[in-house]
Amino acid sequence: MFLSIKNVPKVSWSSDKPLNIKPKITTFFFLCFGLTLFGLGEGLLIVSAAGASPWSVLAQGIYLNVGFSVGIITILISAGVLILWIPLNQKLGIGTILNAIIIGLMIDVCIKFVPTPENYISQLSLALIAVLTVGLGGGIYLVANLGSGPRDGLMIGLQKKTNFPIASVRAFLEITVMSIGWYLGGTVGVGTLLFAFGIGPAVALGLYIVGKTFN
Repeated sequence: MFLSIKNVPKVSWSSDKPLNIKPKITTFFFLCFGLTLFGLGEGLLIVSAAGASPWSVLAQGIYLNVGFSVGIITILISAGVLILWIPLNQKLGIGTILNAIIIGLMIDVCIKFVPTPENYISQLSLALIAVLTVGLGGGIYLVANLGSGPRDGLMIGLQKKTNFPIASVRAFLEITVMSIGWYLGGTVGVGTLLFAFGIGPAVALGLYIVGKTFN
């Protein structure tokens, strides 16, 4: 089953290497499509008002103790995660750059055009849809193999070092980050818990669907 997946599948439109600066049109398309879905899911989670993602909780917790803006702290966290890539032998690519640009744009689009549900059940439903959307988008853009974002690169690098299933590695990262952020004073909601415990299986499901669909 998808929960036991340990490798990112390779399909016909996967790039041979992350440092490919002239990928096939289909590879570039699926990279952008996957990142668009990923950003849509992140935006929907924020709009749901059911709780921010674990990394946002960490940024908020650090902000409460350090005083820098959440935006600057988020950038510093991403830089710190990229430094952790070095011993994990992860490679930057155009996907790493587009990760920040496309996801940021989609979050802004969601905040501007998608209204927050009025009742709590609808908010939780939207948060669940958000997690599944992030997982599917993550699966698509990771299979493109043009470089992952900081968090996904850390997940893949740790998976290769430990040989644990991707779902377990991602869940461990998100729960750890959420716990540290909560300890520092960050706000944890039900949506945060859904993301922390659900994003690992959701990404694994996304990888499984892409692998089965295009193989």
